[in-house]
Order: sequence, then structure tokens, then C-alpha cells
Amino acid sequence: MDVFEMKFSKVFPLLIAKAVRKGREEDEVYHVTQWLTGYSKDALRKMLESEATYGDFLRGAPSMNPLRFGVKGSVCGVKLETIEDPLMKDLRILDKLVDDLAKGKQMEKILPKQ
Repeated sequence: MDVFEMKFSKVFPLLIAKAVRKGREEDEVYHVTQWLTGYSKDALRKMLESEATYGDFLRGAPSMNPLRFGVKGSVCGVKLETIEDPLMKDLRILDKLVDDLAKGKQMEKILPKQ
């Protein structure tokens, strides 16, 4: 199954679990997700209660943060800078943000600044 066709309600809890297993807080995952997408916490909760796919979640984001391209590094051995598909790049940026949380990085070092 294509990752974009997976239910958001199945994927997002996995991101939360990954961070929480490493001692981070659920709210921190919400924070980086809100920073990236522009969704409010309530809107994210509504998405979790809906039938929305992961692709719907990303395509419907209210305001993708233009600073997201400042997120650097690799996810699953693939450098973010080399990903050409915009939707896949956004998905991998969220993965990288959660990975950095799980690695114990401080929030100030995870989210790019202007």
C-alpha cells in the first residue's frame, strides 16, 4: 500500500509512539507537526478522527512552513535535499523532525529559524 493512501489515524500515532518511547512528550510531536503544516492541535485531532489519508493530511495542510526546507539530513538513508517529489519531501521532513525529537535533540535545534 502506498504511504499516502494509509489512514492518517494509523500513521500519526506511530510517530507519537516513536518519540514517546525515547522519552519525549506527545505534545512535542504535535508541536513539530503544527510548525510544519499549520494545523492547529484541534484540527490535528479532527484529522485523527476522520477517514483522511496521510496524503490528504499533507495536501490539505493549511500553511506549510516555508522554513521547512531548512531541515537537513537523511531519513532512511535518503538525503532530504535529493527528494524531488514535493509531497514525499514534506512527508520525510516530518519524519526527520520526529527522528530528531526521538534522538533527544532540543526543540531549538530541530526547527530551523529564519
